Amino acid sequence: MNAITLVFGNFKGGVGKTTNSTMTALELARRGKKTLVVDLDPQGNATNLFLKTKQNVEKEMVVFDKTLMAAIRDKQLDEALVNITENLDILASAPDFSLYPRYMESISDRYSERVVYLSKLLQPLRETYDYIIIDIPPTISLITDSALYASDYCVIILQTQERSLQGAEAFVEYIQKEVIDKFQAPRLDVLGVLPVLLKNGAPVDLNTLDSAKQIFGEENMFSTTIKNMERLKRYDVSGVTFDDQFDQKVQRVYRQVTDEVLDRIHVE
Repeated sequence: MNAITLVFGNFKGGVGKTTNSTMTALELARRGKKTLVVDLDPQGNATNLFLKTKQNVEKEMVVFDKTLMAAIRDKQLDEALVNITENLDILASAPDFSLYPRYMESISDRYSERVVYLSKLLQPLRETYDYIIIDIPPTISLITDSALYASDYCVIILQTQERSLQGAEAFVEYIQKEVIDKFQAPRLDVLGVLPVLLKNGAPVDLNTLDSAKQIFGEENMFSTTIKNMERLKRYDVSGVTFDDQFDQKVQRVYRQVTDEVLDRIHVE
């Protein structure tokens, strides 16, 4: 087994990278795929969402003993694994992860070696999971470079507004020029562009989608579009719930997203 590693990206913040990372991971786990989310954002949004989700299921407070940063210092990532649901674990982030770039300066003087380091640390976990999804902050940094280098595929998240479109273009260009050409990422490929609507059916959204098709090519656009769903926004506060028709609607959408991800990877 060698896990397929995915990252969802855009240089604009607040476009839904964490939402799509976590919901896709949940759906993969529900399909019986052993799935790991690696939270590389010091804000820990994926960690918080999943801990609340686990609390919804188990009806008790959830804490974790060791942060991802502490596990990196000890060179034992498996010591920070937190189980969320059946087949789903997370390497939980905390504010101390903001120290990662500074810590890596003590590991190597060469930036390229720092970029490769996380991929090497992840290798033992690749042998125990089917899928690893890395959640990243929306900045150009060693954290983003390390995540992209370690990944097989990147899904570009496009929120339907001009700044997000510019961020998506810049992200694709950065992947090619910096991570693939400069750092020689061994496997990284762009899987496609996943649109996230700000307002369902609004002219600005539709115009942005048309522009994206012209820029990236229609074949590179996911056929599934994430529509504006209030329940998705609530999950940030409540954790993911599985109670009613609104939850089921969200789950149907992410079944479609996951189907298309797997289809684009050519996984049966």
